[in-house]
Amino acid sequence: MQCNAETRKGRLSAEAPLRGGKKTKHGKASTTTYQVTLLVDAEFGTPGAVVVKNGNRHDQFFLRLVQLELAEDRRVHFECNSWVYPNKKTNADRLFFINTSYLPDKTPEALRLLREEELRSLRGNGRGERKDWERIYDYDNYNDLGNPDKDDHVRPVLGGTRTHPYPRRCRTGRALSQTDGMTETRKHKINLDFYIPPDERFSPGKLAEFLTLAVQAVTHFVIPEARSLFQGDVTNFRSLDQLRKDLYGRPPQPAVDGMVMDKLKSSVTSPKTYKHVSKMVKETPVMFKLPQVIQHDNEAWKSDEEFAREMLAGLNPVVIKRLEAFPPVGVGGRRSSITAAHIEHQLEGATVETAMGQKRLYILDHHDYLMPYLRRINTLSVCVYASRTLLFLKDDGALKPVAIELSLPNDGSGGGGGEISRIFLPASQGTDAHLWQLAKAHVSVNDSGYHQLISHWLLTHATVEPFIIATRRQLSAMHPIHKLLDPHLKDNMQINTLARSILLSAGGILEMTMYPGKYAMEMSSAIYSHWRFTDQSLPNDLIKRGVASKDPRAPGGVSLHIEDYPYAVDGLDVWLAIEGWVRSYCEHFYHTDAAVAGDAELQAWWDDVRRVGHGDRQGDPACWLELDTVAHLAETLSTLIWIASALHAAVNFGQYGYAGYPANRPTRCRRFVPLPGSPEMTQLEADPERFFLEMVPDRFTTTLGLALIEVLSNHTSDEVYLGQRATSTWTDDGEVLQLLDRFRDTLRQVEKTVTQRNKDPRLKNRRGPVTVPYTLLFPDVGNVAGQKKGITGQGIPNSVSI
Repeated sequence: MQCNAETRKGRLSAEAPLRGGKKTKHGKASTTTYQVTLLVDAEFGTPGAVVVKNGNRHDQFFLRLVQLELAEDRRVHFECNSWVYPNKKTNADRLFFINTSYLPDKTPEALRLLREEELRSLRGNGRGERKDWERIYDYDNYNDLGNPDKDDHVRPVLGGTRTHPYPRRCRTGRALSQTDGMTETRKHKINLDFYIPPDERFSPGKLAEFLTLAVQAVTHFVIPEARSLFQGDVTNFRSLDQLRKDLYGRPPQPAVDGMVMDKLKSSVTSPKTYKHVSKMVKETPVMFKLPQVIQHDNEAWKSDEEFAREMLAGLNPVVIKRLEAFPPVGVGGRRSSITAAHIEHQLEGATVETAMGQKRLYILDHHDYLMPYLRRINTLSVCVYASRTLLFLKDDGALKPVAIELSLPNDGSGGGGGEISRIFLPASQGTDAHLWQLAKAHVSVNDSGYHQLISHWLLTHATVEPFIIATRRQLSAMHPIHKLLDPHLKDNMQINTLARSILLSAGGILEMTMYPGKYAMEMSSAIYSHWRFTDQSLPNDLIKRGVASKDPRAPGGVSLHIEDYPYAVDGLDVWLAIEGWVRSYCEHFYHTDAAVAGDAELQAWWDDVRRVGHGDRQGDPACWLELDTVAHLAETLSTLIWIASALHAAVNFGQYGYAGYPANRPTRCRRFVPLPGSPEMTQLEADPERFFLEMVPDRFTTTLGLALIEVLSNHTSDEVYLGQRATSTWTDDGEVLQLLDRFRDTLRQVEKTVTQRNKDPRLKNRRGPVTVPYTLLFPDVGNVAGQKKGITGQGIPNSVSI
């Protein structure tokens, strides 16, 4: 790290070519190890960076690491993990820094200029179409979802306007449509060749594994149903027994379909990847097991207790709120139609006022955000309500639903807006019981759409991507905060790109299976307009939803009002572990608040996130903390890591367990709840199960959605879990490694506590009538990458990687 006295730049050794590599193994990956000798003079000093040139005319290679053996048994390590493309393409050498962390003003002089130059190259100039070998991180709007050349595929550009605010995505620089000059064109319906900076792409092994899962799911579920539909066979399941038999009773079989493989071959740019996928597909028989929710009991999912329990411990436990006004009041002051007379006989002797004062009334509210879209959504061959569900916290700690309100816009002759609402109350027999089950199904439809579109996609995938772009653009790889965040940024950009291409685009799977249809992404933009980063920390989220209150004496600074709330209870343990690790890490590098405020790279990063990446939310001062203290930095980073790891795990990996049984979590409805005296009511009374199956999605839509969540619920074999690092050489700081060990130990204690809670029979919400233990926030620290994969229903990966 010595400077040249004349140029003030770092001194360079002579070049050394790579020859005679030795074939080795790194895990399952085949690698080649080279040994070279670099000659330097005695005054050269400790190397701080290494320059790598790829002289091959065509092929890139993945550089795992460089390790220099110095005199006196000293070693200098360079953690690379990056693709190196031929110099002929890049016109530049690759630079890798030593694995020592430096704040900008503490960087050795010989490395400062290199550090600045590297960041400038990563930011690019904002122009031109990206090439595969370019490492450039820039922002763009969501202008690639629609196709303006097809009338039914026109979609608004999201981001950059007050009308449609949205987080930014990575700029690809693809050619723009000639129609409006704003929308990026797509080469194929399925795109696997969108530009992503090379180091953000899936590893070849993970891509092959992901594609194999997709091929298996499509072949096993979707192709038979598509052929059946084409042949004019029955479009509905005739009974729930038939549904279970047809979806989960098929014998194991190789998932090979010529049409699917041909489509994949045209979409995959790498022949090697296609060959790998083809081999895996042929060698892996497919049989989808029963989802957890019906493994022990085919009927328990129907119970009111399970319906309510899943709001606390299911796949979307982040929406339920405490009721703070009765009757509920919507936007514009419009009151709900639910009255005290509807519910007071169900409150264990309490009045509404008493129950609210005791913090025992709660609401699952899918009303205000949905009502403005209902007229348009219900022109799409679906029948959807806006809903409010009131719940009462019983003496035994479980919730029970006490009323459901289903509302539609008033389109009567009177006009002038307004709503038409119907109230449904719990019932156990007769027609009222059938109507109650249908009302619960409509609530589940609302919740399923909100879960996939908001809780999962928007609040974890989409909102994290701008942080990734800003980190690469503004924080050097030598920066300690870059090193802290790096494992939590892995693979997000690749999966988001695939989502925009296959799931979220016009006519994509989400529009085909979820009730908002073509208005899904537009509706998510409206919800994002109220998003605040500060609300995303678990304690702040629980307080905002009224399910907890501030309490400095309690763990996490909050006291829960629902003591048996598995997501919140386990989540607070995980949050405290993350917060403790992050705080100690920050305090190790920043000894004063002034050091945080004076860190030029850190402040540039935060400015990039707020002003550009989430620029549509920069006008809300409550949206962000100022990075002016160590405490604010630690809270900000803890929140980001929580979102990318634990929050994503809680809303993603339970999908197959609960929604894998479509009757439990239908995604759209084709019929409204019948009115008294109507022909539909006669049909319901004659055959309630048939009416239910004719109301929820048809066979093809059901199987398409099931194929999607089967893929999303899988843990891939290269997953690196919270508390783990891909290598032990990511830093040379021994004290930091000790802090990480302490973090892992804390997470292991969380695992023991979760296991004990799940065994406690007094905690009714831990398992419920369906006997499914709550493990979605079980860290699984001991699960080493490559050891365990599949649908496990537990484990917190470091990043939003699927």
